[in-house]
Amino acid sequence: MLQILYEDENVIVVWKPDGVESQSSRGLGMDMVSLIKTHIHNSSPGSGEPYVGVIHRLDKPVSGILVYAKDKKSAASLSRQVCGDGMEKKYLAVFCGQVDKNVDKFVDYLLKEEKNNISRIVDKGITGAKRAELSYRVWQSRERDPYGRLTLAEVTLLTGRHHQIRVQMAGHGLPLFGDRKYNPGFAAMQKGGEKLALSAYRLSFLHPATGERLTFRRMPGGEVFEGFDLDGL
Repeated sequence: MLQILYEDENVIVVWKPDGVESQSSRGLGMDMVSLIKTHIHNSSPGSGEPYVGVIHRLDKPVSGILVYAKDKKSAASLSRQVCGDGMEKKYLAVFCGQVDKNVDKFVDYLLKEEKNNISRIVDKGITGAKRAELSYRVWQSRERDPYGRLTLAEVTLLTGRHHQIRVQMAGHGLPLFGDRKYNPGFAAMQKGGEKLALSAYRLSFLHPATGERLTFRRMPGGEVFEGFDLDGL
């Protein structure tokens, strides 16, 4: 099940399928950390409990590229990049509706509600609110029955907040295709089985040991993405 894009003694870069947890799961389902630990153990049996440092996460229904650290020093270096400018994350998303601007940037303040596991846009002064910033550029827009106008865009995360892309885009009138949490109107037109159209397709970071910039890119699968021409992205 583990799809490895790159691996050395410091890091491992993998593709996370939708429906799999990014970190250790409390439930019975498989998670990426367990898969990576099994892989490392099988590659180096007898070396003890493998270290797998979680650097960043993707929501369970989101597919995409993730980097994990294989030692604590690398984990610290990569974590600093997440908080600074070293790591760049780009997503492909399909929005429901017509986008007014082909390129735009949104800055909001998000408040996470732990009880309901959602985030919402609030005023800047609300206690616990965190600044959320992203930009997007439209790639294609098409009519698709019975969903109406669907728009494929590349989204660049400038901060990393809980459900950030999903809640910000919905808050600006562009909910994501297949998002039953932040796009309740989607339930009325769904055919059944549609997946959330959000994928972390490009990741770039500085190698924690060599300082070399590594960039990885992989196009998502799925019916809704395949309905667009992804060549040239």
